[in-house]
Amino acid sequence: MSVLVYVEQVDGKFKKSVFEAVAYAKAIADTKGTNLTAISIGNVGENELKELGKYGASKVLNVTNDQLKNFVNQAYASVIAEAAKKETADVVVLSNSFSGKGLAPRVAVKLEAGLVDGAVELPKLDAGTFSVKKNAFSGKAFAITELTSAIKVIALNPNAFGVKESPVDVVIETFAPELKSTDLAAIVKEIVRATDKISLPDAELVVSAGRGLKGPENWGMIEELAGLLGAATACSKPVSDADWRPHSEHVGQTGIAISPNLYIAIGISGAIQHLAGVSSSKVIVVINKDPEAPFFKVADYGIVGDAFEVVPQLIEALKAHKG
Repeated sequence: MSVLVYVEQVDGKFKKSVFEAVAYAKAIADTKGTNLTAISIGNVGENELKELGKYGASKVLNVTNDQLKNFVNQAYASVIAEAAKKETADVVVLSNSFSGKGLAPRVAVKLEAGLVDGAVELPKLDAGTFSVKKNAFSGKAFAITELTSAIKVIALNPNAFGVKESPVDVVIETFAPELKSTDLAAIVKEIVRATDKISLPDAELVVSAGRGLKGPENWGMIEELAGLLGAATACSKPVSDADWRPHSEHVGQTGIAISPNLYIAIGISGAIQHLAGVSSSKVIVVINKDPEAPFFKVADYGIVGDAFEVVPQLIEALKAHKG
């Protein structure tokens, strides 16, 4: 039995969350005393594939079918399941990314496997049991899930484990599983991505703002602060609904769920729907002029003050520090 990890590529490159998933899968493989195989789908260069060896993958199954150049949920799930069968993998690891959230349950069904999504720690293997700690209730609690199935599928939350190097020699092997017509019933012809921004799910630092900014014309200071920190920018739902910011920046229960190391919320009251998507953040800093704002109840640090006074001071302090 072995461990298999799916490595998601974007335009032929791997993101940080991929290396984190590989490191996590490698730690599981070491605990079980077995090998780690990665499955890559899409056009990825040999040097990029070899990079996976730095984090513990001793073998990479490389799938280069032109029909799978762009992400197709059903087809990718079938390929991953076939790879798991080929490698006799009893643990399959994916990143709990946007695509991973769709893939994990499909892969689990195809393999008749137990599933844990939103994992935040390594599995505990005690006396024959296999239990995993995961986020529950939209990040407001944790649950310990015990998997009793022969095969287990785990979707790891980004920024939950960290990127840890464990270099091994890696072998790249071409893998060409046979696809069914039903796997390709829907084909994605093109994906257009914003390439000039830090991906929110992968971001370690996020600067977010809400209606307290009063209008889209005031977002310059948010972007400047984020730029100085090397952070991604985000917003609350009312802001994206008002078209002040693109919907791709909306974080919360109905937007993107994130778990950065630092989340700075500026002018956001902290409605429960918003908290549900950001409560997994390691450290939360809140800036709001309303001392009764609900966000302060969950914040690690809080500043009661006008964003138009506090944020410029933060920017100047950061510039002075960098200088």
